Amino acid sequence: MSASQLVNNAYRLLVRVGNALQSTLLLLVRLYWGWQFAQSGWGRLHNLGRATDFFTSLGVPLPHFTVICISSLELVGGILLAVGLGSRLVGLLLAGDMTVAYLTAARDAIAAIFSDPGKFYNADPYTFWFASILVFCFGPGDYSLEALIEKRRAKNGSQTSAVARNV
Repeated sequence: MSASQLVNNAYRLLVRVGNALQSTLLLLVRLYWGWQFAQSGWGRLHNLGRATDFFTSLGVPLPHFTVICISSLELVGGILLAVGLGSRLVGLLLAGDMTVAYLTAARDAIAAIFSDPGKFYNADPYTFWFASILVFCFGPGDYSLEALIEKRRAKNGSQTSAVARNV
């Protein structure tokens, strides 16, 4: 076996291992960050006065209403993210939520994205934002309610097709 074949085989093995780990990584991201979002939403919903004061200090319009909406999104969205249901839509909504968090509470971090990247990725919204974008782009993976539903749909569809052929 030539050196180029060895390198090619090693690389193909590396790709297979990476592909096999995708769903596990997505599961871990969804579980951890879904839980974090849910806790954040739950915490704000149980401290509406303090959260409303904070949103007011940031100049957020309709701060009380906004706190309720955002906290509910994070609570429900976090749970949906964790179980892997509606993941792409939830990921998009939560990424939008974190983008607004950057714009209102960490504007200086956005301004420093190229001059001081550490300031950007050390800002509070970053990991929430990144996890949301990751799930939006790659979906929930194989270990999710979405995948389970899709497998059942495919199974029922193939049974329906078989019944139709036999009629």
